[in-house]
Amino acid sequence: MLAHTGRDEARDVARAFCKALTGHGIVVRLLPTEAADLELDVSEFAPVLELADAEQDASLDCELALVIGGDGTILRAAEITHASGCPVLGVNLGHVGFLAEAEYDHVESTIDAIVHRRYTSEDRLTLDVTVHRDGEVVFSTFALNEASVEKAARQRMLEVVVEIDGRPLSRWGCDGVVCATPTGSTAYNFSAGGPIVWPEVEALLMVPISAHALFARPMVVSPSSVLAVEVLARTEGAGVLWCDGRRAVDLPPGARIEVRRGHRPVRLVRLHQAPFTDRLVAKFGLPVEGWRGSSERRRRLADESAEGPDA
Repeated sequence: MLAHTGRDEARDVARAFCKALTGHGIVVRLLPTEAADLELDVSEFAPVLELADAEQDASLDCELALVIGGDGTILRAAEITHASGCPVLGVNLGHVGFLAEAEYDHVESTIDAIVHRRYTSEDRLTLDVTVHRDGEVVFSTFALNEASVEKAARQRMLEVVVEIDGRPLSRWGCDGVVCATPTGSTAYNFSAGGPIVWPEVEALLMVPISAHALFARPMVVSPSSVLAVEVLARTEGAGVLWCDGRRAVDLPPGARIEVRRGHRPVRLVRLHQAPFTDRLVAKFGLPVEGWRGSSERRRRLADESAEGPDA
């Protein structure tokens, strides 16, 4: 279990989950620092409460990773669980929470679903990202949402050449370039003017940020494509690569960033089978008053509504 322990609300919800799950005999593993933040006495709950030896090994042999917080905390969990493939279940305590499956006021139903294994998991496409300098790989990582190449200084413009599938596409003077997954299409990609792509669509996205160029439009390409951004050697100052807003590396002039489909997906837990359209409407508060739809569809939605919010 991972939590945004800097928030009182998250600590309260985490304690409730911890006590309920261990009460059902489920072993809960915590990072030592978070156990201290939650003020939990491990000896009191032993053997159903244990501490992880190291963050990178925290999810080994776990059935799922329960994450309490916003999308940032879930992205942190994705980073920790990426190597093990442990599925991630997010409980939203943030604002939008696109990656989360449950809300904080559905604690009891979420606990019940975990105890009785009433959940599924789905693989989400990721990105493998490498930084090259003078022909050598100097940095490599992955991203669930996006990899963004950005200018490091506010007063300067980033000069880049972008490439798709080994062929140059265009040169841009810009604030940056976002390379995103369908999962990340509602995050930085969306803010930069990119399209929303349904999660089950396999594709890669490239979106320029404030580009001064005739051709500077968002692009959706094949999941097998390789995207590359080269920082021109004549660029004044440096750029920076951000992956999921968590991991950063400085980019000197001449750096080359390659982005391709990740070899290992991230697995997200699903408690409900609601269409992605409904998630968009709920998370963005989109106006849908006046919609009628087919009579059969209206009857089915009425039946689901009568069964309650957890149906």
